[in-house]
Amino acid sequence: MGGSIRDTGGRGRLGNVLSGLAVAIGFVMFLGGFVWGALVYQPYTIPTDSMMPTVRPGDRVLAQRIDGGEVRRGDVVVFTDSMWSNAPMVKRVVGIGGDTVRCCGEGGRLTVNGKELDEPYLDGSRAGGSGQGSGAASETPFEVKVPEGKLFLLGDRRAASLDSRAHLQEAGQGTVGRSAVTGRVDARAWPGPAMLERPRTYAALPGGTSVPGPLRIQLAAVVAGAVLVVAGAAYGPVARRFGRSGRSGREPYGVR
Repeated sequence: MGGSIRDTGGRGRLGNVLSGLAVAIGFVMFLGGFVWGALVYQPYTIPTDSMMPTVRPGDRVLAQRIDGGEVRRGDVVVFTDSMWSNAPMVKRVVGIGGDTVRCCGEGGRLTVNGKELDEPYLDGSRAGGSGQGSGAASETPFEVKVPEGKLFLLGDRRAASLDSRAHLQEAGQGTVGRSAVTGRVDARAWPGPAMLERPRTYAALPGGTSVPGPLRIQLAAVVAGAVLVVAGAAYGPVARRFGRSGRSGREPYGVR
């Protein structure tokens, strides 16, 4: 009596084609995510403690390469201004052109155009508090009308930050031109990777807050690409192993 012969060659060839395709797509996504990230972001090492606790000395951050015109209140930016230093610096934007920035309002809070800011990111702050041991958002009182095209910048550790307050007597009252900005910090890369949140307190002001960059999408592409490469590369050995196991458990097909 004639037996039947099972031909698994077609399925095997299809599996090999699909696994190869998965490896190719995964490699493109993995490499593309890294290249895209390198084009959009620049790494930067925090040199001082003026932005604690948001970032600390030695932290490695990723700053999105942006034009100064894209800066919004609340952004943590990388900039270079020869009146401050010849090296890049990192501070938080609290006022933009046309704003009146004052310290301090009732409760010792910073005000922008008369609106008191809740700054939970300040050193030692609690939600709803001023963040300073003295009870004020700045130990130096000031009131500045920010010129158009300029930014007023403060550190999150107000008691130890040399920022716009240290240049109040200079032309522009310590403001920095938008053109001096080279990047906006989106995330801490090391240690303890974490995204930097956009402060809600600025959302109600005209212009709102900035939109986070594409870092999450880039990371997702890298991870997904790595998974596809591993899965595609593993298909061949796994399929062969299961194929051998399946054949060893059955009698050979043929003519009896």
